[in-house]
Amino acid sequence: MIHVKVSFILSACYIIDWGIQQRVQLYVGIIAFLFLFFAAPTRAFHFVTFFSKAHLFLFRSLPMSSTSASVKPRDVCIVGVARTPMGGLLGSLSSLSATQLGSIAIQAALKRANVDPSLVQEVFFGNVLSANLGQAPARQAALGAGIPTSVICTTINKVCASGMKATMLAAQTIKFGLNDVVVAGGMESMSNAPKYIAEARKGSRYGHDTVIDGMVKDGLWDVYNDFGMGVCAEICADQHVITRDEQDSYAIQSFERGISAQNAGYFAWEIVPVEVSGGRGKPSTLVDKDEGLGKFDAAKLRKLRPSFKEVGGSVTAGNASSISDGAAALVLVSEEKARELGLHIIAKIRGFADAAKAPELFTTAPALAIPKAISNAGLDASQIDYYEINEAFSVVALANQKLLGLNPEKVNVHGGAVSLGHPLGCSGARILVTLLGALRQKRGKYGVAAICNGGGGASALVFELMPAASFRRSSL
Repeated sequence: MIHVKVSFILSACYIIDWGIQQRVQLYVGIIAFLFLFFAAPTRAFHFVTFFSKAHLFLFRSLPMSSTSASVKPRDVCIVGVARTPMGGLLGSLSSLSATQLGSIAIQAALKRANVDPSLVQEVFFGNVLSANLGQAPARQAALGAGIPTSVICTTINKVCASGMKATMLAAQTIKFGLNDVVVAGGMESMSNAPKYIAEARKGSRYGHDTVIDGMVKDGLWDVYNDFGMGVCAEICADQHVITRDEQDSYAIQSFERGISAQNAGYFAWEIVPVEVSGGRGKPSTLVDKDEGLGKFDAAKLRKLRPSFKEVGGSVTAGNASSISDGAAALVLVSEEKARELGLHIIAKIRGFADAAKAPELFTTAPALAIPKAISNAGLDASQIDYYEINEAFSVVALANQKLLGLNPEKVNVHGGAVSLGHPLGCSGARILVTLLGALRQKRGKYGVAAICNGGGGASALVFELMPAASFRRSSL
């Protein structure tokens, strides 16, 4: 009899524990238990035992209710950033692979953050042109930077938005308590993208073979409409009535702003110099400036022929972004971990969002993503001090600026991809680093970075720069 009473008590405890998580089941269980207890004690024991086991097997394997299992989102902090200079096509950085560039950026960002690589729990890194890089490019970059082999690494490909999407995914793992220290960013060596024969594996019995340019096929071609991304830029210019002169003037402004920022030393805060071997006994060289800025010629830019539309075209090599090599990295930590380690907090990620539309209209997808990101940050557009909108083409920045009613003086204040370069997998992270630099120099508080991507998408992210006092321990 004592055994039965003890069993009743233990089983009732199971019901109560079950009911704390599922209140409806609590009431049903108690009523059924009491009814059976007075009518048939033995059946009551079996009833409770059965449902307690069912509870353990079923309900504990399901997500808990929002009232009992809600996780309070945590603040995500940026404590270190770095980017390589942007190298031109077959230019100053072309001897380095994308993963080598990624390692350089990651190592520098960790060093600037005063974070030991052994503390990193996960790495998300963007890369688009992965052919011939070998397995798991993000992992190669991470291990090359001294991050332990036990760390999880994931390569992200969202075309041009890869580096930003990697940062968003990293932020989510911290925000919801999965990680405390994560490295994110992106890398690309467009110079080393291979050309290949797609059908070679099947054999070539007779006739000519077609050589595919991997850079174009996998990065710069709209597969849905079977035309180059530049055609999408022409569609954008036509739809939003943006002239050739406006695009050229914008491109010139991008170069002038970039050159001004470089001459003022603003990019030194962002850039980690890259030592490049001279080869065959020649001395190595130190690359510490964006290569594209040294090739500016306003007069020549205005005389260039349209690249994608012969009659009535307005998009040229001069008012489009340049093919480039580079990498950028950010170190993200929870605020609790930043305080614990005594790290300086550069900024906090306040919100982010993605958006998408028809593939050929990808150029204006940022105009959808930006308001969503600002709303997710709990802010109003009037509170945003500066914007970085990736200049895949001049018309992209102009169209989104127009659609959102933005002040041109607050957009891409240190130049953009037209003048600096656009390494596909890197750019989403590069504009985050550049936005932080602009907020810091211009004494802004809130900034938004946005980037469109092939296939019709876009990503946007909102930063809040921390007060100047947060920089006092910075090694940047």
